[in-house]
Order: sequence, then structure tokens, then C-alpha cells
Amino acid sequence: MSIQSVSGGCYQPLTAQQVQTVHEAGLKLLEEVGVGYESGLSQAADVLVQAGAKLDSENRKVTLPRELVEQSVAKAPSQVVLYSRNGEYDLDLGQHAVHLGTGGAAVRILDLKTGKARSTTLSDLYNLGRLVDELENISFFLRPCIPTDIPDTAYDVNVFYTCFRSTGKHVMAGVNDAKELHKVLDLAAHLAGSVQAVQERPFFSIITSFIISPLKLSTQPVKIMLECVKNNIPVALSGAPMAGSTSPLTMAGTLAQCHAEQMAGITLCQLMNPGAPILYGGIPGRADLKSMNYCGGAVECGMMNAAIHQLAHHIQVPNYNSSGLSDSKVPDAQAGWEKGMTTLLAAMGGSNYIHHAAGMLESMLGVAYEQFVLDDEIIGMTRRVLQGITVDPEHLAQEVIKEVGIGGEFITADHTFEHMYDEYFKGNGVTDRSDRTTWDQAGGLDAWMRARKIVHSVLSQPEKSYIPHDVDTRIREKYSILL
Repeated sequence: MSIQSVSGGCYQPLTAQQVQTVHEAGLKLLEEVGVGYESGLSQAADVLVQAGAKLDSENRKVTLPRELVEQSVAKAPSQVVLYSRNGEYDLDLGQHAVHLGTGGAAVRILDLKTGKARSTTLSDLYNLGRLVDELENISFFLRPCIPTDIPDTAYDVNVFYTCFRSTGKHVMAGVNDAKELHKVLDLAAHLAGSVQAVQERPFFSIITSFIISPLKLSTQPVKIMLECVKNNIPVALSGAPMAGSTSPLTMAGTLAQCHAEQMAGITLCQLMNPGAPILYGGIPGRADLKSMNYCGGAVECGMMNAAIHQLAHHIQVPNYNSSGLSDSKVPDAQAGWEKGMTTLLAAMGGSNYIHHAAGMLESMLGVAYEQFVLDDEIIGMTRRVLQGITVDPEHLAQEVIKEVGIGGEFITADHTFEHMYDEYFKGNGVTDRSDRTTWDQAGGLDAWMRARKIVHSVLSQPEKSYIPHDVDTRIREKYSILL
């Protein structure tokens, strides 16, 4: 199974002039307001100041001249490849290439037997990796849940080990500190043969929530971010301003602030290591002003995430953002419409690495095995939309129409058989198009239950480990592997 790239960019919520206006607003914010930083980041501030930023040590902030930002951002690569273990699932992030996959840090999962929410475990993470490995439309595996049954001291190595063992797709997750990053890098080196081999073709990447919106650098994530940059490990600069709460209520204001935050992070990274692979990680969201909860399924989230790609593309940096963040608690109709709308908008916008697109429920607090299957179907439909309609002599079928003639039928035509498997989206089997009698005879299952059957079918297959036995033995001798 290989994942072919599809191209977006056909939906543009901002005009070219509006993109330029928001970009200018972001530059102005950095020049006039600047970015603050938490204690422990004096070294990062020094890097910016030595390059021309102005330090306000009393208020612990730096202001960034326009020229510094523009020159630094221009050094970031316009194309980043996120590799897979065997090269079969490599993700080329450039221009409007679109890839969709998992994401999140859920602490609850709907139990496969009861359908009720319970705490997530390391075993869940492993089985979700196995499931995603078989779902053809999900391009990558970003750790979707937090194993709540393992100690913090063993967390990062076990999370990455479990992901590496369960899937051959590109793996992304966060780490707790720079020391843990080096453990993960060592773990990957066991699989690749050396640290250099990992750095040349990194098959894992790191998320860092480097910014506390509005406009404040966060100590530990920034240190991790810069350590990734030093070691040529791709890093997503995750920033999630929430309109009405941690950013202005208006979408344009949120986009301008988010853009400023991203450019500040990119500037710091490129000053530390020019040309280091980074992803513009703007994830604008919206607050529910009644409860102040995160409103992940809002259609405006899809619009803003599409606009984020326009801003990232404007400065020629690949982007990471979100879709599929339903506020629903179970795989129901609400989950369907919220996921369908936001995923289609972000993908049509051309976003390069769209996480959260599979599995998420309850505004990122929960996941469900069945939801990954349902979202794989949504993602597959989205990919089909982006493939467009082929118009050439073969597909125009003029000769076939002449042969069939007036009042004829095309069911038995060779042309029909030649294209019946490649013209239309066939799906993973969860969509039901049978008549009511057939549906009743099959048990009258709704989409949730049909997805559950597919999950059981996948997980009942013999396990395949992506870690050879001898390598696994060496890893277990060095680290406390709990799976």
C-alpha cells in the first residue's frame, strides 16, 4: 500500500490582497508589540538580540525588526519530506500537497465492547497504530492518545517505541524535554542503524507547543524545538490561539496574531540552524463564549485552517494544522458533519500536514476506534474531491456513446468494466448502499456498528511488528519497554 499525494489550493478564503494585509499585520505586531518569553529562555532571547532584535529585559520581551524576520523566514526550506521506515509512506510537503492523518493527546477512549468512555492505555496506542497502518487514506500516525497506565519516567520512549512497532507510516509526537528527545533519537537509531541515518531520512518528527498565545514563548517547548533544529529532526511549531479567549474574537485578528507567532518561531529556528526542516504550525480555533470551552467542530475552524495554509504558502513554508475536531462525544451525525466540513475545507485549502483528521471526539479529549474507520472514509472522499474530474478522449467516451447509440445501455460496455474501479471512490466498506431488506438481513447496523466490525476484523489479523526481533531485544536491554 502506498499513499499518493493529492493537491489542494482550490479553496482560498482570503484574497491575495487579504493575505498580504494579514502578513503585514503580523510583521507589524512583531515589530511594535514583540514576543515575550518565560524564565529560562535568556539564551533564546540572546540569539534574537544578537541578530538585531531589541531586548526589553524589564518586561522580558523582544521586538523583531521586519528585515530580521523576512531574512530569517526566507532561510526555512519550502519543501520538507517526512520519511517513513521503508520509503513506502514518505510524505512530500511542498506547495499545495495535502496529507491527512491522526493527532491529539486524548485521555479517554470509547471501549470497543461497551461503547463507554474509559482511560486510554499503552495497549490502546498500539492497537490504534495497527488499525491506522491498515487504513489506506490515513497518511501518518501522530500519537492520538496519552497512555495513562505508564509512569512519566518511561513515557516518551514507550510512546515512540509503541508507534514504531505498530506502523510503518511516519510517526509524530511530543516529548517532555530535550533529554527525552535524545532517547527517542537513540531509539530511532537502533532501527535505522545510526543517528546519522535518522538525521538524513528522519522517519519521526516532533510537535512543540512553543508559544503561549498571545505572543509568549514557552520555556520547555522552545528548548525542545531548538534541540530538534540542531539535530535536523523536523519540528512542527504548534500554536493554537483561540478566538475570543487567547486571540481576538475576529478571524482576521486571530490569523494575524497566529501568523506573527509562527514567524517569531521560524525566525528563532532559522537563526539557530539555517535551513532546518520546520512546519508552520498555526492551528487557529474558536472559543464557545458561553462556556469558554474550545469549539473544535466550528465551521470557522475549517475556514481559518484553510487560510493558515495561504499564509504559510505566502512565506513559502510547509504547514501543519487541523481538521476533524468534533465536539461530539460519540461517532454520531454531529461528528460526521463537523469532521466532513472542516476536513474538506482544510484539504481544499491545500494544507500540507493536517492532523486530528482521524479519530478525535469530545474536542480532543477523546477518541474511538470506530471513529478512525469512519474518518478514513471521510478522508478518502476528501482525497477523491481533490483528484478532480479527468477530461481526456478516453474519459469523454465519445466513441462509446456512438457505439451504444440512442436509447442503449452502458452496463455491459467494455468501457464501463475498464473504469468501474478507478473512476469512483470505493471506500473502506463502512458506507452502506444496500436496500433496506438487505440491510435488515445484515443486522440493521448503523455506521458506528459497521465501523466496529471493521476494527475487529483488522485487529483480529496476526500482528506484524515493524521492529525486528534482534533490534527489539537490544532496545529492551537498554530501556524499560512496557508494551
